[in-house]
Amino acid sequence: MTRAARGKRRQRGSIDTLPSGALRVRVYAGVDPVTKGRHDLIEIIPAGPKAADLAEKARTRLLAEVDERRNPRTSATVSQLLDKYLGNIDVGRTTLTRYRQVADLHIRPLIGKEKVGAVDVDMLDSLYAELRRCRIHCKKKRFTEHRTKRKHDCDERCGPHKCNPLAGDTVRKAHFLLSGAFGKAVRWKWVSVNPVDHAEPPAAARPNPQPPSAEEAAALLNRAWLDDPGWGALVWLSMTTGSRRGEVCALRWRHIDLVNAVVHMEKAIASDGSEIFEKDTKTHQDRRIALDSETVAVLTDQWERCVALAAALGIELSKDAFVFSPVPDGSEPPKPVTVSQRYRRLAERLGIDTSLKELRHYSATELISAGVDVRTVAGRLGHAGGGSTTLRVYAAWVSEADQRAAGKLLNRMPARPVPTSAANRVQRELCSPYEKLAVKLREQIVDGTFPAHTPLPSTKQLAADNGFAISTAHRAITLLKEWGLVEGSRGRRITVRTIERAASPPSAPVLAELELREDDERPGVEFAELEIRRDDVVVRRLTAEVDLLDHQQLKRLLINAVRRSGGDESELDRYEMDIRRFGHEPVLTTFIAAAG
Repeated sequence: MTRAARGKRRQRGSIDTLPSGALRVRVYAGVDPVTKGRHDLIEIIPAGPKAADLAEKARTRLLAEVDERRNPRTSATVSQLLDKYLGNIDVGRTTLTRYRQVADLHIRPLIGKEKVGAVDVDMLDSLYAELRRCRIHCKKKRFTEHRTKRKHDCDERCGPHKCNPLAGDTVRKAHFLLSGAFGKAVRWKWVSVNPVDHAEPPAAARPNPQPPSAEEAAALLNRAWLDDPGWGALVWLSMTTGSRRGEVCALRWRHIDLVNAVVHMEKAIASDGSEIFEKDTKTHQDRRIALDSETVAVLTDQWERCVALAAALGIELSKDAFVFSPVPDGSEPPKPVTVSQRYRRLAERLGIDTSLKELRHYSATELISAGVDVRTVAGRLGHAGGGSTTLRVYAAWVSEADQRAAGKLLNRMPARPVPTSAANRVQRELCSPYEKLAVKLREQIVDGTFPAHTPLPSTKQLAADNGFAISTAHRAITLLKEWGLVEGSRGRRITVRTIERAASPPSAPVLAELELREDDERPGVEFAELEIRRDDVVVRRLTAEVDLLDHQQLKRLLINAVRRSGGDESELDRYEMDIRRFGHEPVLTTFIAAAG
């Protein structure tokens, strides 16, 4: 019995002739998992004498890819892949925001419309090269680059565009984003291989921390304390603990144990546009950092200031309040961006090229230089990896010593400055317009331009005469009140008070001499508080038993304090030592010793 003849099998794939003469090869590859529609592999063969043979070879190749499941399973674009990947990725909020910025600014405009199956190593290398050529992808066209997109009057900040490369770290972020996205595409079977695995991003920059020197750190601390003791406490804590900016902003009073001298870092403050929120630390690990005695004193003073401010407004300060909150009840944390900007302006006024992050480097390098082992330093800084990150970043400072960290850093820190009010600071330097106006008015009061019991011009008139805002004049009047030169209240004119002038100015201390106040007894050995100053800047404080009549002992104490503060004994004549009875504010005497 003969077997029935089979019908002719339908040919898979098709080859069509286009109006241009080119041939279009089309092979069915299943259902697109993204669009849920028909998915075809298409290849165009240019017109020519061998076009038919090339089209047949292309059809055979595409069929083999479909049979071996090596073909792209979708016609989705890179933008569609990024949308799905960023919608499913499990990362922190700030990381996700940064990924979206990199995708929108640097990936979608260049390859966003390309099909995921068409992306290859050559396309990715071209992408990275373009990002390193110009950060705004100018396509080599000449145009004027304006300082803002809003309507404005052009000035020197507007001019011809100059290509600036994108930072290497940002190009690497784009690479890692694409690597993760195409890794998921392989898992979802959109593509068979990940082309990003073979692309080469820029090499990672070598760590090069530039911490401030001890002299610069002292200058920064002194100016911060002069501006605001609370601001000085924040800078001090950043130096001693090496904590990240967001971690310091997130500190609440319940995180600080002043009795056991420990601070608990468990949260961080981050920002997303204008919104700030609390999150885990960068490494998702909370840690406890030991505090030295001076840092405990700094935080104790900060607590007392916060309690006093809250009590003045009839508020009871909660243990859940933020330590460095800008509001009296401590309910709001400081904004990390605001803290960085304030620190940058502080450094610019002093002519120091540094940033807030360098305080973290300062803490790390000082601890390593003091002989603290790397694992301990890594624990204080919150580095993951058991010290590998610390070794990589601070390799130039690493030494092999095993010592405790909390007490070591104190010996290398500059002395905590004495909080000074704005009224006293202005006596030595002028920083703001309202201070300059206050000094001008003070001189006019002293020389009799404004006699006692006569009213000052109104704040509106003062502002108009001196070219300042009314608020500046208000602040100048407030400063005059602090000096006791004027008086007045809301709704009443400000009048000049009677000035009581001293009979003679206080005499200066004599070199290598010790003068006691006339009403003081001739003391013997007693417990005293010593404050050492160098060029009118406090560099160290200590307590000791002293004999005020023993000049040699006082000189030895001064020399030891100068050495511990990093000074040179040959410059001893630049130092002064104020002596107070323990627990008493008035200065008993000031001791000065000649060098040599």
